[in-house]
Amino acid sequence: MKDDPITADLEAVAAALLARGEMLVTAESCTGGWLAKTCTDLPGSSRWFERGFVTYSNDAKIECLGVQPATLERHGAVSEDCVREMAAGALRRSRAHWALAITGIAGPDGGTEDKPVGTVWLCCATSKSTATKRLNLSGSREAIRRQSVQDALELLRGQLPDSP
Repeated sequence: MKDDPITADLEAVAAALLARGEMLVTAESCTGGWLAKTCTDLPGSSRWFERGFVTYSNDAKIECLGVQPATLERHGAVSEDCVREMAAGALRRSRAHWALAITGIAGPDGGTEDKPVGTVWLCCATSKSTATKRLNLSGSREAIRRQSVQDALELLRGQLPDSP
């Protein structure tokens, strides 16, 4: 599906990473591995995609990515602090140069007044820089998850120097 925005962003990200000889790692919660699956759908992705972490539970975030329990207690799993720690942990636990992390509330329940369904945090990180973005999405669970993947790829594409 060449007209699919996810495919267009993914192809641009892949080309930029290949040109730089760099790798990507993903750390996902609410998307359940959708971002990693999307990356590996592209033939030849093993040349630029290093690995993915699916850390759906708080325990998984702590054990696999090193998210601090105090961060989860103070700010919750759906927070800028948590997504930053997820991305940093993914970088530390991989050989990748770039990390993309996603955490959020895809619904249909689980939202609160402060963090309604559709609240999603993204983080794109390297060893030298970090960019975060809060999304306030609407729609079905699938639509929220799909849009989160698309926006994560757009965030990475915008951070990659010389990205097409």
